[in-house]
Amino acid sequence: MQTPRTIQWVGDTEGFVRLIDQTLLPTQLEYRDCRTVEEIWEAIKTLRVRGAPAIGIAAAMGLVLGMQKFGERERGAYRQKLNEVARYLRASRPTAVNLFWALERMERCVTGGTEQQQPAKLKRRLLDEALAIEAEDRRMCRAIGEVGAALIREGQGVLTHCNAGGLATADYGTALAPMFLAAERGVPFHVFVDETRPLLQGARLTAWELVQRSIPLTLICDNMAAQVMKEGRVQLVIVGADRIAANGDTANKIGTYGVAVLAQAHGIPFFVAAPSSTFDLSLTSGVDIPIEQRDPSEVTRGFGRQTAPEGVPVYNPAFDVTPARLIAGIITEKGLIQPVATETIRQALSR
Repeated sequence: MQTPRTIQWVGDTEGFVRLIDQTLLPTQLEYRDCRTVEEIWEAIKTLRVRGAPAIGIAAAMGLVLGMQKFGERERGAYRQKLNEVARYLRASRPTAVNLFWALERMERCVTGGTEQQQPAKLKRRLLDEALAIEAEDRRMCRAIGEVGAALIREGQGVLTHCNAGGLATADYGTALAPMFLAAERGVPFHVFVDETRPLLQGARLTAWELVQRSIPLTLICDNMAAQVMKEGRVQLVIVGADRIAANGDTANKIGTYGVAVLAQAHGIPFFVAAPSSTFDLSLTSGVDIPIEQRDPSEVTRGFGRQTAPEGVPVYNPAFDVTPARLIAGIITEKGLIQPVATETIRQALSR
């Protein structure tokens, strides 16, 4: 099935980034053209583009935009300018490790002799690397689908939280990839979609993607997951990830930890789906994962309507961390990691 591309580079080295403005879904499918690094920063910060892999791709392409105007006369300051643009993009969102991974990779691709090389050649190298990151993500998502589809059985109810589909990646998704592939192969199953408060990525984005593919689904409020599990409607949980520590502790959209606790209480296997680029082996455990704190207005004035008293204190973390002990397995493009532990993760990522 041909689905809209979440993000793409248009043109050659002097081109621009075109992305779906996800803040307008599900009622409007509109594209936004970003021609400056500032526009990419804003798109990442305001969730016009979101999902760890897609954020990484956007950041890589944003670095290309930030270096487009670098001219011959400035050649001696190329490395300084590159680091400055990368540092600016890193400040857009702190939790999704793909953003940092992609920028580090982009910086490495032009290491050595930058001051002696023509800016046009360096610009070409940056664009080629950004496009390679996008292409690799597309392949990894398909591979994740292949690994995870075997977990979905006929007649199962599968619950997911937030959005980890094609809108969160270059193509096909992570947590939704096994569902897409299972559906394409004719396996009948039903998806329960957490709405995912406070920004409703499940209701606005995941439900939209499943409808596009005619996959049976039921949308539920976040606080209904326990009841649905208790009623025996759910046999499997698959979610995405924004950062995975060396021991398997996983940061994902706020509410994921609660879903994992509920799944354990009801004897339901809880899986995480993520590409190898989402692992951060520099962090021993999830305790060290930085958690983004977002604007209180997302809670008190969600989608423009006031829903709380003026000036009420708000705690609005964008993510929580699910301990590895609650995760039945991590679905990656390199295979299924089970059990989830430091050693099994290192072995899998070294393949």
